This record gives sequence, structure tokens and C-alpha cells, in this order.
Amino acid sequence: MKINLNNIERFEERHNSPNYTQIQDMLKVIGVSSVDELVNQTVPEQIRLKKPLDLPTAQGEHEFLSSFAELAKKNKVFRSHIGMGYYNTFTPNVILRNILENPGWYTAYTPYQAEIAQGRLEMLLSFQTMLTDLTGMELANASLLDEGTAAAEAMSLFFSVRKKDKKKANKFFVSENCFPQTIDVLMSRAEPLGIEITVGDYSKFDLSDPELFGVLLQYPNANGEVIDYTDYISEAAANNVKVAVAADILALTILKEPGKMGADAVVGTTQRFGVPMGFGGPHAGYFATRDAFKRQIPGRIIGISKDRDGNDALRMALQTREQHIKREKATSNICTAQVLLAVISAAYAIYHGPERLQKIGLKTHGLAVLLSKAAAKLGYDVAHSNFFDTVKLNTEPATAARIKEAAEAHQVNFNYFADGSISVAIDETTTAAHIEEIANILAEVVGKEFINIEVLAETVELEIPENLKRESEYLTHPVFNSYHSEHEMLRYLKRLENKDLSLAHSMISLGSCTMKLNATAEMIPVTWPEFGQIHPFAPKTQTEGYGELTQNLEQWLCEITGFDAFSLQPNSGANGEYAGLMTIREYHKGQGEGHRNIVLIPSSAHGTNPASAVLAGMKVVVTKCDENGNIDVEDLRANAEKHKENLSALMVTYPSTHGVFEESIIEICDIIHQNGGRVYMDGANMNAQVGLTSPATIGADVCHLNLHKTFCIPHGGGGPGMGPIGVVSDLAPYLPGHVLVDNGVGEKAAHAVSAAPYGSASILPISYAYIAMMGGEGLTNATKTAILNANYLQSRLKDHYPVLYVGKNGRSAHEMIVDCRQFKAAGIEVEDIAKRLMDYGFHAPTVSFPVAGTLMIEPTESEEKGELDRFCDAMIAIREEIREVENGIYAAEESVLKNAPHTAALITADTWEFAYTRQKAAYPLPYVKENKFWPSVRRVDNAFGDRNLVCSCIPVSDYVENEEVETV
Repeated sequence: MKINLNNIERFEERHNSPNYTQIQDMLKVIGVSSVDELVNQTVPEQIRLKKPLDLPTAQGEHEFLSSFAELAKKNKVFRSHIGMGYYNTFTPNVILRNILENPGWYTAYTPYQAEIAQGRLEMLLSFQTMLTDLTGMELANASLLDEGTAAAEAMSLFFSVRKKDKKKANKFFVSENCFPQTIDVLMSRAEPLGIEITVGDYSKFDLSDPELFGVLLQYPNANGEVIDYTDYISEAAANNVKVAVAADILALTILKEPGKMGADAVVGTTQRFGVPMGFGGPHAGYFATRDAFKRQIPGRIIGISKDRDGNDALRMALQTREQHIKREKATSNICTAQVLLAVISAAYAIYHGPERLQKIGLKTHGLAVLLSKAAAKLGYDVAHSNFFDTVKLNTEPATAARIKEAAEAHQVNFNYFADGSISVAIDETTTAAHIEEIANILAEVVGKEFINIEVLAETVELEIPENLKRESEYLTHPVFNSYHSEHEMLRYLKRLENKDLSLAHSMISLGSCTMKLNATAEMIPVTWPEFGQIHPFAPKTQTEGYGELTQNLEQWLCEITGFDAFSLQPNSGANGEYAGLMTIREYHKGQGEGHRNIVLIPSSAHGTNPASAVLAGMKVVVTKCDENGNIDVEDLRANAEKHKENLSALMVTYPSTHGVFEESIIEICDIIHQNGGRVYMDGANMNAQVGLTSPATIGADVCHLNLHKTFCIPHGGGGPGMGPIGVVSDLAPYLPGHVLVDNGVGEKAAHAVSAAPYGSASILPISYAYIAMMGGEGLTNATKTAILNANYLQSRLKDHYPVLYVGKNGRSAHEMIVDCRQFKAAGIEVEDIAKRLMDYGFHAPTVSFPVAGTLMIEPTESEEKGELDRFCDAMIAIREEIREVENGIYAAEESVLKNAPHTAALITADTWEFAYTRQKAAYPLPYVKENKFWPSVRRVDNAFGDRNLVCSCIPVSDYVENEEVETV
């Protein structure tokens, strides 16, 4: 027998799940002879790629990790004292192993199905409680993208809630001592909305200006100075001006909280609570505000409600604020959160508790005081006496240059200002030995001998004025005071994990959200220090590994999409939409056609599309779809011609949101181009395109890619995500730039759309690894397999559930919509099917989107035939349960569907009052017995929670139902 001496490891075989035998069986069910025949029936010939993807040869897992380790070494991990919103922190190992590196946490989906997401929801409720306690505010959301975008959301909120006497006010003031990257993002967001931003000295700005509606302050500010803004905020309130404060979360453990100063909103990032810097992200931005703004607060809010048995149960509150409901009337395009990072930060606060958090804050401040004393002894001019962690020294440019040279020789980074001054930020990881090293660097530059650090340390005390000291308690809830030993924390995290269904349990077949394998080999590099411990503003000489990674990834994505340039900055899909539209907007302005502001959006589009368009200063015109769910080409043509003088863009999803490759897509794009517009393609369904067609091939000019969908970054329970955008060559000069880092766009670059130059850079290795290990052929086969799996599901389910839309040959793309509306006649809603699927061990497909009363199903290429069959068996069994109601065997309200899901407590109760058996409720099919997942609560009462909005850690028994409060 001849032995193969070559590498036999092919990652593609691990990722694309069905094997040869399974594929042949699936093809028989579908009724085709080969996968290629199926693809030819599904993807229109006129848009097929003419040649295979030109990507590097696929690497095996071990080969990739070895070569990637060499790339990682090109990043130099200096100790960072740059600060500016990014700091070193210790991720407690129990959190690192059991959350960040745990697929039970990082492969879960957004908690729309609350009954099987109670663990995540509990941690997010703790996150919100942590924020309201520390900021002194009344309400917080479950995280935003980063500090810069959170500040922009505060500005937008203030703009939308202007009172009658301020209705025409359009001025927003920003302190010049806010972080530059935040100001950059604010500039991006303000101009399309008609907001005029002034940046300057807050103490000299006239708050009585009738056109002023809001102010942003930094606390501590970018110079490190701590200022009591109480009187200033009071004066602003007297002038009906709202004030947002961007506050350091660790500083709030010992400093007066902004809520006590009267702030209307407090924003920032929780990165300092256990989340690595990661070259800028992902981190959990935060947003806390007053209860008065609960209807306008952006993003997701977790609230307490009760389940059918009256037990405490959590769910996302005020869900009708989501963009797929409000569309162009939404106040924000935020459709996601940074859940995994918020969970880590909340776990950090729970593990340390209030006493240890305060000790970390005091130690950080104490070491900063020690440094300031050492610098003063050496003759340096310390700029401020009131500071928390950042010491600024007034130096001459020549002195600063010598300090920089000496510091980098010691592998230490400081922050250098344009005027020659420097600042040194202290963090949780700093030690007295580090202060001694810094002091020695400063001494070396001025030619002095260093002072004895031990003697100087004895003089260190809390040097914060009385009016700036925190007086109120925080984190008093038992959750923050119960799990401080590792053993108890481990058990607590495991208890929460056990309440959540993730990809570690079963297929999550969400249409439009592509829940696929997040391979371990892709995840491993994320926690390497060469990627995690790099500051986003570190010198480029120290970030060559990241430079090579981003350059290669951009080139690969260009090859996959057919575009000429990419920006990796957008840190969510919705942010990618916004960035793409802003690029088109800037292009039109560059051509002297800034008046072009009409965006055509098909009625079937994702809800974030119109919300993003409005944020980009566009006017939305909705175009029709025909009875088959396709874009009505003649209606589109009529609208394009009607608005041709002002047409900016078309936003189109391809394949369509209905899961169909529309045959007319090239004609559609041509119509837009003929009328002066550009085509923006929503890349949510890119998993059906890779290697077979491309956005550029169909005629698109811009496209965002959801790296957390098609390119394997995990969903993390609702974030992190990445939404980089690709563009054709003439749009490339208008991609987002960055105020502090040259990202290569050029002088025409638009303002930044996220705080960090490369967005959530530390998760880019995941997509890099996926492409490197799959190669061009593997990626193409993944797309083919996704189409195979979807059509196999269609073939097995079509006799039980009508498939709403198909292509001209009767095929689905990578997803399909099954119609459940006919069951309403028997009293069964699509929600009942979703809840019953939990009893079978499955998360429901996408419910009632894009068509109410339907399920949108997407299996992805990572699911093998056995899992697909289990899902189909469950759906078919549920159809039989519906038929039992239709045939009068059970009344709808007494059926197993209406009472789903069934918890272990319900099944094992002493009494059983249902018409069906316990066996039918808990173990409806044989496979369920082998691996039963128990929902931890029964069906959640959303209306009760909205009538009694409680978004922090208070038991449901502590509040009384208020029937008079409007239900949203």
C-alpha cells in the first residue's frame, strides 16, 4: 500500500460538515445529481465568476498556527502608559478560561429567545447595575460599540429630545480636552444630521446661546485633569442644555460620580474591567442616562419580568425600538451590542466586588501620585494637581523627544502631545517597580540621580480634593458580594452558562445571521499577548504584525468581493452600513453633487438599512417588491428616474432578504448607475456568494461584510461584530480616516466611524485564520455546501410548511422562509413554534422577519446531515402537534405548543394539570433523551416587563405591577 507523505490535514473537511456519503443522500432528496447541478439551478449564470478565487494555498490548522505565531512576533509588546481611553488590565484567569475562551459563551446568539438565554441576560443585567451604580445614573443599556460611538449616541439623543424652546437648536459643544478619537467620531455623526459642532475651552463657552442643545465633557479629561463639573452642569440645565460626560469607569470607584454632578448622560468604555486593549477593540462601550430618556436610549436594555409561573425572568426590554420595527423612524441604527465584552466586564466587577475594585482604583491613583512626586523632585513641571491616573508633564519638544527615545529603549510607551508635553497613564498592571523605571527614564533625560522610590512612597496619600471624592456606596447588590473566591466564581459562571443554549448544544438556524462553526484554531490567537496587549496608538514600528495582518486581510477581501479597497474600521454591521453610505455621500460631495440625498430601499430590506440612511443624512424612498418577494424592477426604475437629480444610492441585499438570487440584479444596478446613483450592497447574505459571484460582479459599488457571519467571528451572544466595507476605486479616497493614526486612506478621507483606527482589531485574526485555512477552493465549497444544506432542508420541510419565496427553478439560496401564518386559524402563532422548538433542544430560526408570521431558516455549511435531520424531525413533529389542534384533539390554549417551553421544575412537579403527558412535553422525540437542554424559565411575559420597567438587579417581588404605564 502506497503511503501519502504529504500533509493530510485539510481544514475544509473540518468546517464543511457533510461527508461524501451524506452529500449523495442529500442530493437524492433534493432531486439533483450533483452539487454543481444544484448551484447552477440556484445562482444565475450571468453573475457567476469566470475564474476561481486567487487566494493563498490553504493551510492546515497546525501549519497556520505556526506561521501565524511568526507574524505575531512582528508586534512588539511594549508596556503601555499611553492611556487616552485604552489601558492594560488583568483579565482574571477564571474569566479568561470560562468566558472569553469558552464556546458556551462566545457561540451563543443574541438573546431574542429569552427562555434559553437567562445566563447571559443575568450577566447583562449585572452590567447595567454596575454602570448605574458607578455613574450615579438611573438607567443603562447592555453596551454600545465603543466610547466614541457612545458619545455620538448621546449627542443624537440630546438632539432628538430638544424641548419646544430649543426645537431649532443645532449646536453641540465639545470640550477640547475630550479624547481626539471621540471628537473625530462626533464630527462624522454630526454633519449629516445638520448638527454644528464647536470644540473649545468649556469654561469660556456661552451656555446661554439659544441654538445650543448639548455639551460633551471628559472626566478625567484627555490631559488627565479631574474637574468638578457640578456648577457648570447646573448652569447648562438652567439654559435647557443637556450635558454628557465621558467618564473613566475605574476612576469612578474613587471619584465623585457624574450623576451627582447632574449629568444627563454618562458614556465611556468598560475596557479597564478585564478586557485586553487588543489594538483598539472589541470593548464594551457604555451608555447610562436618566429614566426620562428610557424611550430614546440607544441599543438594547435588559429588564426584569416574570414567566408564566410568576418566577423572575429576564428579557430584552422595549423591543419594539429595534430597527426592523421602526426602520427610518428609529432614533439609532444600533442593532447589536458588545455582549461578550460586557459579560467579561460584569464578571470582573462581580469577581472583585466593590472593596477590591476600590483598592484597584486607589492603587492606580497612588502610583500616579508617586510618579508625580518623583517627577517634581527631578525638576519636571507637573501640569495638574488634581488627577486620577494620568500625570502630565509640561516639557519642551526637544526634551520630549529625548524622553521618547529613552522610554522606547526601555520598551515603554508614553503619550506625546503636539506642544511637546507628555503624559504617563498608570493602570491596574502598574507596579512600584514600574514607577521606579519611569522615574529613572525621566532622571536620565535631565542628567539627575534618581530619588529613593521607597522613601518617596511613604509620603503617598489620596490627593483628591474633598469635592471630588466619591461618597456614595456602589455595587451593594449580593451578586457583587458573593463570588470572590475562584471556586465560587467558577461555579457561578458555570450555572449561568448552563442556562444558555449555544452552538455547543445544537444548530442555531437563524436566517440572515449565519451561525456557523467558530473553529478553535481560529480563536486561539485572539488571546495571544502580541494581539491583545497592543495599544491602538502605539508607534507603527511596534505594530508591524498588525500591519501585515490588516494588509493581507484587506487584499483577500478585495479578491473575494471584486472591490479595489477595504476599510476594516467599522466595528459592527450597522456601522458598516453607515460607513458605506458616508463614503458615497463624501464621493458625491467631491464631485460637486452634495445635493444627492435620496436612497432607494426595497421594502424587504434589513431594518438597519433605512435607519443607517437617515443617520447619514439621506432621505429614504421605499420601493416595492412583487408577489414573489423580488424587487419590483419597474417601480424601482420609476423611482430612480423620478429622483435622478438627487439620487444618491440604492441599498440592496443580495441574495435577497427572502433568500433568493434575483435574476434582475444586474439590470437593477444599471438603472441606479444610469440615474447618477451608486449601489450599496448589504453583505448580510454574503455566505451565499463567496467564490460563486461577488458584489462587484453584480454591479455594487460598496458593500459591508459581516465578519461575525460569513467570516466566522463568533456572535458572542450579541456581539462583538465587525462590518468592514469594500469599495470600487473611485470611492476609495473617501473611506474613513482617523485623527491620530494614518490608516493610508489619504487627504480626502472621511472622519472616523469608530474610536479605533482598525475597529475591533483583535478579532480580525479569526477571519484571517478562516480564509488562510480554507483557501479559495475551500471557501467556494463552503458556499456550495451552504446552498446544499438549505435546499436539503427545503426539500424535507416543503410538504409540511409552505416555502414562501424561491428562485425561478424552485431553489433557495442559503436560507429560506417557511410560512406559518395559516396556523393562526387554529390559534397557533409562530411564537408558539419558536418556544416549542426549545423543548426539542433547538433555538428558533429568525421569527417574523422579513415577513410577519414566518420563520427564516439558514443552516450554514457547518452542519452535518444528522443535525439537519434532527432539526427537520423536530419541525415535522411540531407540524403534527399543530395538526392535533387543527383536528380538535387539543384546544389551542391547552396544547403542548401554547404551554412551551417546559422546564424541569414543571415536568417534575407533584401535580400535572395538562391534557398531554409529561413524556410528550419533555421528550417529544427519541434523540431529545440523549442530550436534553432544559429552559430555565417558562414563557416570559414581555408586556409585564415593559409596564414595570426594571433594568437593574432588583427581584421582581420588590415592585408592583403598574397597569397605567404605556406598554411599548
